[in-house]
Amino acid sequence: MKCIIGLGNPGKKYEATRHNIGFMVIDELLSRHNLNLNKDKFKGKYAIETINGEKVILLEPQTYMNLSGESLRPLMEYYDINVEDVLVIYDDLDIPTGKVRLRQKGGHGGHNGIRSIIDHLGTKDFKRIRLGVGRPTSPIPVVDYVLGSFPKEEQVAVQESIQKAADACEKWLNKQFEEVMNEFNA
Repeated sequence: MKCIIGLGNPGKKYEATRHNIGFMVIDELLSRHNLNLNKDKFKGKYAIETINGEKVILLEPQTYMNLSGESLRPLMEYYDINVEDVLVIYDDLDIPTGKVRLRQKGGHGGHNGIRSIIDHLGTKDFKRIRLGVGRPTSPIPVVDYVLGSFPKEEQVAVQESIQKAADACEKWLNKQFEEVMNEFNA
């Protein structure tokens, strides 16, 4: 079984913010396959489904971003999911808005959701899909920027990146991640 976790913050207030783009990818996958997050446990909302012939858990932690590992770790332990079978989707300030990058492993790069997952899993070796949200161009604190919505002129690029990330997730269910990474990072 594989696990795809999208990072974000729960609640209407955060729904359309840059920090919630991980949730947006999970929501896109749910929509494509006519599914919903029908389980509420491990400090998260999730679904266990079969997509493209592979059993997969789609998870949206309800812990708030900075505590994402508190949801993922117990879910992995309960369902006996190996770290090699986990894919984490999240926003990245260092990638331009609309761009998508896949990685096999890495540090947290200042991202508190990823820091929490590394702390709870005890490893940096998990697959990631990073969606670019760019950096603020005006003197706005980073926390206010990531908790802000995408401006109208970025909406098309954001939607395309969500589609691309969801495509990559679906391909990973039937292919080696390295192969998917080579295709989508090209």
